[in-house]
Amino acid sequence: MFLQKALGFNSSTMKARTEIVAGATTFLTMCYILAVNPDILSTTGMDKGALFTATAIASAIATLLLAFMAKLPFAQAPSMGLNAFFAFTLCQAMHYTWQQSLAIMLAEGIVFLLITFLNIREHILNAIPQNLRYAISAGIGMFIAFIGLKNAEIIVANSATYVGLGKFTPTAILGVIGIILSGVLMARRVKGALFLSIIITTLIGIPMGVTKFPTGWLPVDMPQDISPIFAHFDFTGLFTLKTGLVVISLLMVNIFDTVGTLVGLAYKTGIVGKDGSIPRIKEAMMSDAIGTTCGAFLGSSTLTTYVESASGIAEGGRSGLTSAVVGLLFIISLFLSPLFMLIPSAATSGALVLVGVLMLDSVKQLELTEVSEAFPAFITMITMVLCYSIADGIYMGILSYVILKLCTQQYKVLNPTLRRSWDAQRAKHSPRTKREVVLGGREGQSVPRRHFAWRPVCLYKRYWQMVRLRRSWHRPHGLRHAAQKRT
Repeated sequence: MFLQKALGFNSSTMKARTEIVAGATTFLTMCYILAVNPDILSTTGMDKGALFTATAIASAIATLLLAFMAKLPFAQAPSMGLNAFFAFTLCQAMHYTWQQSLAIMLAEGIVFLLITFLNIREHILNAIPQNLRYAISAGIGMFIAFIGLKNAEIIVANSATYVGLGKFTPTAILGVIGIILSGVLMARRVKGALFLSIIITTLIGIPMGVTKFPTGWLPVDMPQDISPIFAHFDFTGLFTLKTGLVVISLLMVNIFDTVGTLVGLAYKTGIVGKDGSIPRIKEAMMSDAIGTTCGAFLGSSTLTTYVESASGIAEGGRSGLTSAVVGLLFIISLFLSPLFMLIPSAATSGALVLVGVLMLDSVKQLELTEVSEAFPAFITMITMVLCYSIADGIYMGILSYVILKLCTQQYKVLNPTLRRSWDAQRAKHSPRTKREVVLGGREGQSVPRRHFAWRPVCLYKRYWQMVRLRRSWHRPHGLRHAAQKRT
């Protein structure tokens, strides 16, 4: 009874063993984030050990919130796109300190909380062209794959061609092995393919000299100290136009990523209603927003729902018990930090490249037959990679979309939200038929519109016409009687 009320677990239709196995499967497919996220964020100067603790705690909090609030078999962790945005765009390209970047993440989490509570996210989504949403997701995937190739020293700087292939160093060779191994395991549908590829590649790196054991190393230890990054906010320059645009960019990416993933996973679970509604989706969004806010305090980047949750769903996970198991496993992983800290950057390159491959799936949804749709999508994707910035890709994509639509005189598609609101207001206040006015517009009882249409008459006639209409509304033998008699 407790599990049903707290986690939505129905013992008559569900099995606890199946839910536990599903939770373990989901954790194995996404626990690579415990190695990858500290590796990416540590490039900003943040303590790697503290980042591991922050990643595990933030993932556990967000996933457990989702389990008890939404009762859905999904899991949450730091976003693979937004951690790259944090490290390489905010800190390196835009020259924010990591303390200022954490303050930006906190602001984005608070705004996300507000728009989730006020149900504003639907209007924001409607205002962004559908084609650009898919392009943003695909572009982030390409950007993440590029980061993986760079971390493995497979792609290096070249003065003549800007970028080029690196030398066959032990790090590069190990990176190639990791990428091929990840691809093979994913193609063979091995459970926990990315996690296994990271572990195997790390072991291969020991004789190659890439994986290095520190002195006094033990596989199990107490959780790493989080104090070097906990609540280290710097609000300097937060209230500027530049920072405001950054927060909006983060918000858009987070909304698209979260909503898209939730909708896709909901269809896999079979809980979507006939009208397309998803039960408890607001609670799922709220847990995401709370997790993002808590993650900023802990020192982690923005959290999101992971598409790897589909692996647990495929194993039969249908309730919040699945996500509760994932959250508990994240807590247990706090004591295994030495194992995850041992993993070199080259070993995680395979996971990064394969995550990019999975995110590229949205390309098949792109509308490419119309140039005014295909061109902004292409600009969005290629700018993210070439400019080494997710934000620049989003800005250039939206700007090119607006310019092309204006130049091709497609004005109505620029703001669908405003257009829908205008059409709704116009329909609300437009003249209706006699029968519609008298009987409240009940279906199947209207008379032709021409009998009640306003005509351009002089002002005094129009005035008295309106007066008679208002008076007759309350008279039993007025307009109501005449309309009923006519029909």
